[in-house]
Amino acid sequence: MKYKKFTIPTLLFLLITCTSVIGADNVTAKKAPEAQSKSFIAAYYFHGNFRCPTCRKMEQYSRESIEMNFAQQLKSGALVFQPINIDEPENQHFVQDYQLVTKSLVLVKYEKNKQTAWKNLPAIWQKVGNQQAFFEYVKSEIAAYL
Repeated sequence: MKYKKFTIPTLLFLLITCTSVIGADNVTAKKAPEAQSKSFIAAYYFHGNFRCPTCRKMEQYSRESIEMNFAQQLKSGALVFQPINIDEPENQHFVQDYQLVTKSLVLVKYEKNKQTAWKNLPAIWQKVGNQQAFFEYVKSEIAAYL
C-alpha cells in the first residue's frame, strides 16, 4: 500500500476536521427576535463541535464582557449575545455569511429585523491571554456599534 505525502496545512485541516466530532455541543442558532421592530445588535460567538480550552475561554470572556459592560442594553433587547455551533447543519450558512475561518465573535447590526451590517472581531485571538485587554476590546467594538 502506498502512502501519499501531505503538507502541513493539509494535515492541520484533516486534524481539525476529524476531531470536530469530539465533545459535541448542541447549541443551535436562534433567529433574531421576531417581535422586535427596533434596531439592535447581536453578538454571535461562532464555534464548532470541538471546543478547546482557548475557544471556551473566548466565549466566556465575550459573555462576561458583554454582561458586565452592557447589562442595560441586554435587558432592553438593544443587544443580544448568542453562541452558535456552526457544525449544526442549520447553522453552516454562517460560515459563508460572515466569511468565518475559525472560532469568531461577530457583531451584527439589525434594523427592523433586517441585517444591515456586520463586523468580525479577529483580535479576540490575540487578546485571549489578557482578560482585561479582551474585555476592553469587546467593550469598545460593541460601544462603537451601538
